[in-house]
Amino acid sequence: MADANIRIPTDARDRLAEIAAAEGLSLRAYLARLASTLLTPAERAARAEQARAELLKWNGYDLTEAEAAQVDADLDRRLAEVRTR
Repeated sequence: MADANIRIPTDARDRLAEIAAAEGLSLRAYLARLASTLLTPAERAARAEQARAELLKWNGYDLTEAEAAQVDADLDRRLAEVRTR
């Protein structure tokens, strides 16, 4: 696998290196693991669509765009509340 150089602030690099070391990983290995576990926006959208299709098949429930927007807004609000605690 070819390597790439990424320029980030030194304090960010040091923090990531500390987190990686605490998990027994090099910074390189930690970032590779992180990248393999996160979803791209396209992957998230595909999974959401798959979940909607499964719900429709399982119980006939078809979430409208307005309902989806409300659920997203509720989730965003709840996450914001948790972050401020």
